[in-house]
Amino acid sequence: MIQQTLSIIKPDAVKQRIIGEIIKRLENNKIEIIGMKMLKLTREQAEGFYAVHKGKPFFETLVEFMISGKIVVMVLQGEDVIARYRTIMGATDYRKAAPGTLRAEFATGLTENVVHGSDATETAVQEINYFFKPEELVK
Repeated sequence: MIQQTLSIIKPDAVKQRIIGEIIKRLENNKIEIIGMKMLKLTREQAEGFYAVHKGKPFFETLVEFMISGKIVVMVLQGEDVIARYRTIMGATDYRKAAPGTLRAEFATGLTENVVHGSDATETAVQEINYFFKPEELVK
C-alpha cells in the first residue's frame, strides 16, 4: 500500500552535515520525497509538535534540543513507507539500533538520534499537516 510519512532530520544531523547521506539512503530505498523544507522551530512550534509528550520527564529536554538548530522536514511517499523508513532509521535508542541504520551510525544520545519518523498512519497524517499544506506536496 502506498503511504506517506513525515521525516525530520534533527538539529544534530544538520550540524553533522549528513542531510545528503540521509536523502541518499531514502532514494536508494526507492522512497520518494514529495515535500521538503528547512526550518528553525520556535519554542511554540516544538511544544505543539511534541504536545503528546507534555508532562513527561524528557519533554523540556526534547523541546530545547529541537529548537537548538535547523531541521529539515520531509514528506516521504512509497510502498509501506512508514515501516520501511522506521527500519532505515533504527531503534529510538541508538544503542539498540541495528548496524547500518541511521541511528546506529550517527546518533549520539537518546534525544540526539538524528531523525524522526511517524509511527503510524494516523500519526503521519497529523504530523504532515503540522508542517505542510496540501499544495506544498508534489505528487
